[in-house]
Amino acid sequence: MTYGGSNQPRPTRNERREAAREKARILREEQRKRERRNKFLIQGGIIVVVLAIAALIGTLIFQSVRPAGPGPSNMASDGILLTAGDDGIVAVETPAVPAGGSPTPTEPDDSGTVANIVVYVDYLCPFCGQFEATNSDSIRTMVEEGAATLEVHPIAILTNKSNGTQYSLRAANAAACVADSSPDSFFDFNALLFENQPQEGTAGLTNDEIKALAEQAGASDLSTIEQCIDDKQFHSWVQEATNRALSGPVPNSDLPAITGTPTVLVNGQQFTGNLQDPAEFQSFVVQATSATFNDSEATPTPTPTPTPAPQ
Repeated sequence: MTYGGSNQPRPTRNERREAAREKARILREEQRKRERRNKFLIQGGIIVVVLAIAALIGTLIFQSVRPAGPGPSNMASDGILLTAGDDGIVAVETPAVPAGGSPTPTEPDDSGTVANIVVYVDYLCPFCGQFEATNSDSIRTMVEEGAATLEVHPIAILTNKSNGTQYSLRAANAAACVADSSPDSFFDFNALLFENQPQEGTAGLTNDEIKALAEQAGASDLSTIEQCIDDKQFHSWVQEATNRALSGPVPNSDLPAITGTPTVLVNGQQFTGNLQDPAEFQSFVVQATSATFNDSEATPTPTPTPTPAPQ
């Protein structure tokens, strides 16, 4: 309420009282508005904090009770099977090992005309590097020509041998990422990991350096593979696959368990020769394949007896 200039009469006592009451009413209303606004902001802040705490608790509970994530696609046996394709070496596609599930052993070719080569490798293992450097080219030729298949099982038994960087585990995880998203690039990526193998006891390659090898191998869906490497997507699976290999038994062989790397099998027989003598390994491949062929010849599949037709 306002009043005019000096020509206007002085407000009476009642008018001044009413003006004071009106001003007090306005102040009280403004105070109530401020209180309501503050109450809303406080309640909203409390709700946000409560929701954040609830989300954190939920995440912790979920992580503590959820089963280990499934393995990578195309590694149902805990390894990836590589064979001859129209444009080089390709992977045999398989589903992933489900969470809480067990691997499915590969059905080997028991015709005696194909060498089923199976290798268990640790990417930090120097002896694996020796075997790979000696025999990678000849294995590539055998697989490309259809004379052999190659099944690679990446495991991590030297995780604590890289100055705390867990290179063995990270490299096996990266191999699983490539198998999952770009399986036909696996042979080349596997070869590049060994060509660039760090020495045991060093920090090993960084994740970025491993990603560069995946790109060099021609991996498709590279962004997914890079995210998989950064997220350690298959770390749990690598650890479980390693435990399964070390506890055994080893499928399609008489080995009770894997005791070291590289473990190299050809048609179920373990190669124990010189890792740096290519002729010795090639001779072993021929011998193991011939033995399978001789076994298949010695125990031919019985010919079914025809069922007489009803009279």
